[in-house]
Amino acid sequence: MTKHVVVLLGGWSAEREVSLNSGNACADALERLGYRVSRIDVGRDIAAGLVKAAPDVVLNALHGPFGEDGTIQGLLEILGIPYSHSGVLASALAMNKEKSRTIFKAAGIPVADGRIVERLTAARQHVFPPPYVIKPVAEGSSFGVFIVREDQEHPPQELYDPAWKFGERVVVERYVKGRELTCAVLGDVALGVIDIVPTTPFYDYDAKYAPGGSRHILPAEISPNIYQTVQKLALRAHQALGCRGVSRADFRYDDQAEGDSGLICLEVNTQPGMTATSLVPEMAAHAGHDFEDLVRWMVEDASCNR
Repeated sequence: MTKHVVVLLGGWSAEREVSLNSGNACADALERLGYRVSRIDVGRDIAAGLVKAAPDVVLNALHGPFGEDGTIQGLLEILGIPYSHSGVLASALAMNKEKSRTIFKAAGIPVADGRIVERLTAARQHVFPPPYVIKPVAEGSSFGVFIVREDQEHPPQELYDPAWKFGERVVVERYVKGRELTCAVLGDVALGVIDIVPTTPFYDYDAKYAPGGSRHILPAEISPNIYQTVQKLALRAHQALGCRGVSRADFRYDDQAEGDSGLICLEVNTQPGMTATSLVPEMAAHAGHDFEDLVRWMVEDASCNR
C-alpha cells in the first residue's frame, strides 16, 4: 500500500516563505518517488486538518517558532502520527539559545562569551564590549540579529521598535571574526563541512536564501584537524540536545587563532532548510545521497517518541 505523507509547510512564523519553498521541494520529490502526498499550509486549525488528512507519516518542513520549537511535535505525539526530524524536547532546547548554550558548555562544545538580557536593556547601553552580536533567544534565519561594531556609540535603536516581534529576551555575545562553517548530521553520521562565503558583510536572510547570496565551498578549505573537529562537534551537539533525523550545526571560525581556539558553535538547526539553495541537500549530495534519497530517508526514519 502506498504510504500517505502529509508535508507541513508555511505556517505563521517569520520564516514562512522559506518553509513554503522547503515543503514544496520535499513534496515534489516525494511525488516523484511514488508516495501519496498531501500539502498542508499550517494554520491554527492544524489539529483538525491532520485528523481529516489521516496521514501515515508527517514530513515537517516548518521553520521557526511553533514548527521548530517542540510545539507541532507535541501535537503530533498527541495525535500519534509518526513525524520527521527531532522530537519535542530536542526541538525546544535547540530553538532556545539560552538553553542550548548551557547544554553545549556542559558537553564541552565551545560557545562565544555572552549573556542573556532583556531586549530594552540591550537597547539602552552596551551590555558587552563591542564588537558583539545581538540575536533573539528563539528565532532563526538571522531575523532580529544585529552586529554591533567597535565604532558604534549606541546599541541598535531598532530594539526599541514597538513592532518588534522576536521576543523580549536576547542573546548578547562576543563577535567572532572569520569564517562561517556548517556541518549536517544525518542519523548519527556527520556529513561534510561547508565554508559559507556571503556576498554581503553579514550572512543575513538574503545571503541565506537568495540565489547568488553566498558561495558554498564544499569541502571547506580548512586544515584536516579543524575539518574533523567541526564534524565531531556537530555530532556531539546533535547528540547532547537529543536530536533525531537531520540537523545542522553552525559555527564561526577565526582562522587567525591558535589551533582550534577560534572555533565556536553558534546553534543547531533541527529543521534545516530544504530549498534549492539550502545547505543540507548540498552536504547530502556530497556524501552520495541525492535530494530524493534524502527526502525518502527522512520519511522512512519518521516515528513518534523521538
